Amino acid sequence: MSAETPASPEVPKENRFKVWRQTRPFWAGLFTILASVPIAYLPYGDVRLGNITLAMATTAGAGALIIGVLLFTLGLTMWFQPVVRVFAGVAAIVLGLVSIPVSNFGGLVIGFLFALVGGGMSAAWAPAPTVEETGDAEHDGEPVASGKDAYAFETGTQAVLAAGVPEQREAQGPATDTTIDANGGRNSAG
Repeated sequence: MSAETPASPEVPKENRFKVWRQTRPFWAGLFTILASVPIAYLPYGDVRLGNITLAMATTAGAGALIIGVLLFTLGLTMWFQPVVRVFAGVAAIVLGLVSIPVSNFGGLVIGFLFALVGGGMSAAWAPAPTVEETGDAEHDGEPVASGKDAYAFETGTQAVLAAGVPEQREAQGPATDTTIDANGGRNSAG
């Protein structure tokens, strides 16, 4: 299922959002979108306390707005183009780090942390294996319970069992000229 195609008609209407959400890094995109709000808003927002206006405006307000818009766009990209999730995750992390000096300590650290978590989740997310792949994998791993080949797999190969033990090679001679002077691995100090 790609981002352009909706959930299949066989899926009940109440489960379509769940199916759509499970086929992409949904929470990573949500955290990245949430990161964009404090990073973009705080340099332009102000708080009124009676007759006193407290403004957090900085000279880098345009930079904070650009970072906020880019983080929002990356969050939507994670949702609608999950193929580029690793790029979007790394870009969100970099923009979160850049927001520290540009946007009031990364949106008072809240936006910075949301950007780091969302970017990390996006870079680490992997799509679930298809039903055909999981069905084949479960069938291939069943041992055959007969005689001396009791631990052989149905594929007829022992490579799976020996995969954890590397093959040892005999030394062919000195690799370089300096290994001859090593005196069997023992060094002398004088």
